Amino acid sequence: MIKFIIRIFKRFAWFKRLNAKVTYELLAKKIPAEEWQFMNYGYVPNDNEKPFDLPLPPETQRYSLQMYHYLASKKEIEGKHVLEVGSGRGGGAKHVAGVLKPTSYVGLDLAQSAVDLANKIHKLPNLQFIQGSAESIPLEDNTIDVVLNVESCHAYGSVDNFLSEVKRVLKPGGFLLLVDFRSVENMDLLKKQLANSGLKLLEEENISQNVVQAMEAEDDVKQERIKKLVPERWQKLFAEFAGVVGSRLHTNLIKGDRLYYRFVLQKAG
Repeated sequence: MIKFIIRIFKRFAWFKRLNAKVTYELLAKKIPAEEWQFMNYGYVPNDNEKPFDLPLPPETQRYSLQMYHYLASKKEIEGKHVLEVGSGRGGGAKHVAGVLKPTSYVGLDLAQSAVDLANKIHKLPNLQFIQGSAESIPLEDNTIDVVLNVESCHAYGSVDNFLSEVKRVLKPGGFLLLVDFRSVENMDLLKKQLANSGLKLLEEENISQNVVQAMEAEDDVKQERIKKLVPERWQKLFAEFAGVVGSRLHTNLIKGDRLYYRFVLQKAG
């Protein structure tokens, strides 16, 4: 009954906004662990993508980091002004800002506790995290070269508002790099929203199997991290949220009932 009620309420923009804010505020407050810096489901690169050889500490969430690396590598980042909308715990921002060398990288997140955590554990001269809404980005017009959005916009009250704001803050010729998952029906809706955004679609790729491979490759480590960091009474629920092998998302991605896509869009120059 509760699940049915929540499913009904998720149709309303105000509930989606509230649900996202409460969820990620609590996660940052209750699990402020430095070894959990990413919240995406991970990515195994295609054969035609340049191997990722940077040495990483063993506790790093390598596959989740790869999601950022290969998305950000779609366009030139070095020397650019980058905005990430929905930066979460900041691990992806730290990687891109440090390795791909943008002039500046701003991580924007709705949850103040996530912003506070990210500013505490990620220190780079070109990196900062600020609180704000994806639907009302607190930056000036035409100031950003590249916007990143990683597994985030499915939780927004209005994707159309988000895309309008992205178009506003991007410089002419700037890029939106986006990855996210949806049901088949809602992925069709997202594609329509992107088509109507005023941004030009340059690339569209179904990366569902890349994500499934990452889920399966990292499952043992993820299960151990959940046991270590999450209170026992919440572990089953969190394992579902985290996309462990056998979770609903993992199963639905394999069956094709859910899709995970990567998009590259550009503002007219």
